Amino acid sequence: MGLLKSSTPSTPEMKAMSKSDNTTASDGSTSGPPTPPSTTASGTSTPIPGAASKDDYKDIPKDGQTTSDSSKLKTFLGILKRFIGVSDMAAVRFSLPAQLMEPIPNLEYWHYLDRPDTFAAIGDSKDDLGRMLACLRFWFTKDLKYVKGKPCKPYNSTLGEFFRCTWEIEDSLPSLLGNEEKPPPAALEGQTSTPGQKVKISYLTEQTSHHPPVSAYYVACPEKGVSAYGFDQLSAKFTGTSVRVTPGEFNEGIFIKLHNHEDETYRLTHPAAYLGGFLRGNLNITVADTCFVICQRTGLKVILHYLEEGYFGKTQNKVEGVIYRTADPEKDTLTRIKDVADKDVLGRIDGSWQNQVYFSPGPGAFKSSPTESRIQLVDVAPLFPHPKACPPAEHQLPNESRRFWNDVTDAIMRKEYARATTVKQELEEKQRAKAAERKAANIEWKPRFFTGATEPRGRPVLTEEGWDVMRGLHSGEFGISEPREYAAM
Repeated sequence: MGLLKSSTPSTPEMKAMSKSDNTTASDGSTSGPPTPPSTTASGTSTPIPGAASKDDYKDIPKDGQTTSDSSKLKTFLGILKRFIGVSDMAAVRFSLPAQLMEPIPNLEYWHYLDRPDTFAAIGDSKDDLGRMLACLRFWFTKDLKYVKGKPCKPYNSTLGEFFRCTWEIEDSLPSLLGNEEKPPPAALEGQTSTPGQKVKISYLTEQTSHHPPVSAYYVACPEKGVSAYGFDQLSAKFTGTSVRVTPGEFNEGIFIKLHNHEDETYRLTHPAAYLGGFLRGNLNITVADTCFVICQRTGLKVILHYLEEGYFGKTQNKVEGVIYRTADPEKDTLTRIKDVADKDVLGRIDGSWQNQVYFSPGPGAFKSSPTESRIQLVDVAPLFPHPKACPPAEHQLPNESRRFWNDVTDAIMRKEYARATTVKQELEEKQRAKAAERKAANIEWKPRFFTGATEPRGRPVLTEEGWDVMRGLHSGEFGISEPREYAAM
């Protein structure tokens, strides 16, 4: 089946789901079950920072009542205060009461495919700079949830839990620069590609490690010869006024491969994001950091600088950047836009990641470039997340995200928060019990769909069972055999 048959990989944040998903969510960090209190030499119990306490559950609303946003925020802030001084919140095992969570699993939340049409079109241009611009178009649309939704918290992922889905979209986006070449479908022999044809994107992710919390993912559009993969892991620190979220040590970015261009690979690194607004009672996401997009084959590198605030402390959500050519992008050490020599500059990026972003060709300053020469990479205002499709419930395994969390989701949707919290705690306790059993028997759990929990470094590889799932998603065959062992149930 073309890409899904023979191509193997060689080598952060909140959510608003579309109405068709029946859930709305926006997320922060991944975390585990509650940590029990520690015991001092004198036998006195002392609470571990971040561990759930009885006070966290005292304000659970009565069944049928709705928790107000202000009440949620007050409770959440009370829990966060215990994390002041903790170097990494994501590494501390803690549990939130159900009334603070949105009814969506963490693995469903993380996918970077809010606009799968931009992903499918990355390799269409015959020009290497045009493909880099298409990669940036995908970058600025992959997380529309940050722009369109409110920050909230999904369920914690459990070890061995997995999620799979597909998107079907029209292949109609134009090339941003250079002649366009929409390749014939790699998976459909004898057919040719036509403008606006329907193409399918398939996605698989698995929680490969619980301590530290790490998930692996793979996404492919065989008709267009595009795939992407990576490890998701967050590190989070509460400063007292905001939560700073950064990539964890095993998260080396998103890797995109263009199979119709000699496996041309792009690496997109994640910037730091900030969850703030606790004191004002209005949660918001800002980005203030530098990140990079590099392509070793073409020698192109992008430096993107996110600016959190403008004059007088007003949030601008600005982004500026430079695209330049270098002999070895992987070894290039430049991190500041101003340090790039004009002779190497191919163009500049400028705009707002919550509005419009433009590219201006040439080394000159963006503000001095003629308006007619600028290329609009994206206007996010009219865009919304594209709906996904999941396998029917009868084809989902017990450790598949939607089925695993179904009882918790059902209780939250019915506003039965006490029952939701009870069921959630039972699931977390089963995971701890299974982990204890494996530790006592000196058994190491291994992922099912990926070859390693955190290896190969930054670039996960699918197992044969993983490839079978991807092929099944693309052909509409969803049956999967039971695993040899359930890691958390």
